[in-house]
Amino acid sequence: MLRILLTRRWVILTLVFFVLIPVMYLLGMWQFHRYQQTNVGNQLISQNLSAKPVPIGSLTRPGATVPGSERYRKVTATGHYDTAHQFVVRHRTDAAGDTIGYYVVTPLITADGDAVLVNRGWVTAGNTTGDQYPRVPSAPSGTVTVTGLLQPDETTAVSGIRDVKGLPDRQFMLINSVEQAAHQPEPVVAGYLQLVGTSPTAPAGDSAELVPLPNNSDSNSMAVVGKGVHLPYAVQWWLFALLIPIAWGALLRREVKDRERKAVVAEKKAAFLAAQRAQRAETDTPGESVGAPAGATGE
Repeated sequence: MLRILLTRRWVILTLVFFVLIPVMYLLGMWQFHRYQQTNVGNQLISQNLSAKPVPIGSLTRPGATVPGSERYRKVTATGHYDTAHQFVVRHRTDAAGDTIGYYVVTPLITADGDAVLVNRGWVTAGNTTGDQYPRVPSAPSGTVTVTGLLQPDETTAVSGIRDVKGLPDRQFMLINSVEQAAHQPEPVVAGYLQLVGTSPTAPAGDSAELVPLPNNSDSNSMAVVGKGVHLPYAVQWWLFALLIPIAWGALLRREVKDRERKAVVAEKKAAFLAAQRAQRAETDTPGESVGAPAGATGE
């Protein structure tokens, strides 16, 4: 067996196999840490979703940054919608994730004179092309109180969405208060509000499709927050790491048996050839000496 292990083929194979063990172990640990982070994040989101709504001004203000710990925090804001500075966000999907359309974002001007970006929900692109502004539901008039989930500003680094410039008027790729500050006359509150409800309630025909809450009970997707697959992936990598030495041993045993079988076959073949050579030697050996030819005479 040692002679087999010292062959070039088995030295390389052994090195590859046993390098894979720590690699797969580390991949399992990476997935396990993702699982732990997901659990912590899910607990934080659940706490924020179950907390009582607070005025948005108590968590954010113009020029501030919404921390990740406040994401999905229930907040309220009172004011009137500024439809003149309303805009849409391109390439967003509906609640089912099947149809691409737009998010409708309307600034809400508060009594303090600040503008709160309110994501009123999703609308279909309809028959419009990319350079046309879509048909959007009318925003409620007068003073309203909106309740929603606080969200940090969207960025390319976090969302992965490329911030394309030069789009048609009032169309953007991201919901970002810093970007909108250049288009809004009032100071823009950092982050935005993902609408959940409005008081007084707007007519159904005047409402966009609300963005679904995280961990929506109507979804069976394993990718939904709270149903991550990181733990099964971690177990899978660890099982692979355990199977590697087993596979290595099985291959080695098969190699040993193959060589033993070849050795037995070679030994039998050598014995058979030796027997044939001995038989031919016996056949070629004369039984007695051959006499001198008849009529031969000496000097």
